[in-house]
Amino acid sequence: MEILALNAGSSSIKLGLFEERDGRAVRRAKAVLDLKGRPPALRLENVSDAIEIGVADADDLQAVLGGCLCVLDDRLGLGGLALAGHRVVHGGEAFTGPVRITEAVFGQIAALVPLAPLHQPPALRLIEAMGALRPGIVQTASFDTAFHAGQEDRVRRFALPRPLHDRGIKRYGFHGLSYRFIADTLRRDHAAIAAGRVIVAHLGSGASLCALEDGASVETTMGFSALDGVPMATRPGALDVGVLLHLLGPGGMTVAEVEDLLYHRAGLLGLSGISSDTRELLASADPAAHEAVDIFTFRIAQAVAALAVTLGGLDALVFTAGIGEHQPEIRDRIRERLDWIGVAPGGSIPVLVIPTDEEQVVADEALQIRPMPG
Repeated sequence: MEILALNAGSSSIKLGLFEERDGRAVRRAKAVLDLKGRPPALRLENVSDAIEIGVADADDLQAVLGGCLCVLDDRLGLGGLALAGHRVVHGGEAFTGPVRITEAVFGQIAALVPLAPLHQPPALRLIEAMGALRPGIVQTASFDTAFHAGQEDRVRRFALPRPLHDRGIKRYGFHGLSYRFIADTLRRDHAAIAAGRVIVAHLGSGASLCALEDGASVETTMGFSALDGVPMATRPGALDVGVLLHLLGPGGMTVAEVEDLLYHRAGLLGLSGISSDTRELLASADPAAHEAVDIFTFRIAQAVAALAVTLGGLDALVFTAGIGEHQPEIRDRIRERLDWIGVAPGGSIPVLVIPTDEEQVVADEALQIRPMPG
């Protein structure tokens, strides 16, 4: 039996093809479907050239996914494909673990769009497209918020009237599939560290940190939305809400304009005026680029210290995701600011770099909840 794990983004879809071996999901292939290109193209791991999928319109997701499945079937064979697992950003209070997608579940996921207006719709469209292309396939959902669902109320509550909390205005946290993968990897490869107090820094175009105690999420920097916490590629991170009141009032901006600002024009891009990519900023001689990287690493180091307060100490720091895994200069700048707690090179607190794999978690969870024969 084969499992297809799908991780929908606004401009790309990450795919992982797995097969079941002795009850485990074992990867066969990894690919990225680039929706920005004209025409869209599929990039298979370890294949140098992009593969055109024969569809010109990237907005026709059903046709794009159909072309992608045809390429995968031609190159790898999909005869045994029985499960399709989806990464879904927001599970709200209803979903604290993976689920099989039914019509009712799809409706519940769709009802959460107001809580994640930019991240939830791509997953919903992908679920619909897969259902139309392969109507007999079992589809499952794995939620980024689920990993943080066990956090204490003192962590999840805002200092707002209690009825608002009861209506769902609370801290949810995101990047949960990545953190689950790191927690599982630590248990397997670093059992002593996994049992202690660990902070994981998931640093990519979206960035957050999570405090783990014995592998469980205790606190994370993202909260009600994926805008909170540390600065990101184009998102600001923590922001005085008075700024929003000003922009929507005296500033004369509309809600749509503020939303565009916060999701697409802030963060490293807004700070530098040059780029949202830390590699380009590190290579630039522009003082604004230097300042953007300085603020980015400063806020991340602050977040490590704050999460260490929640944990009551720190036994290890883990870097993951695109920046965390591949940019040692960014890691070093963060570590230098944490020399006082023993995180710098040669310090008492170990620092690990662990590649994350959200698609592996999606496939594992799809296999976990598949309907049993008979």
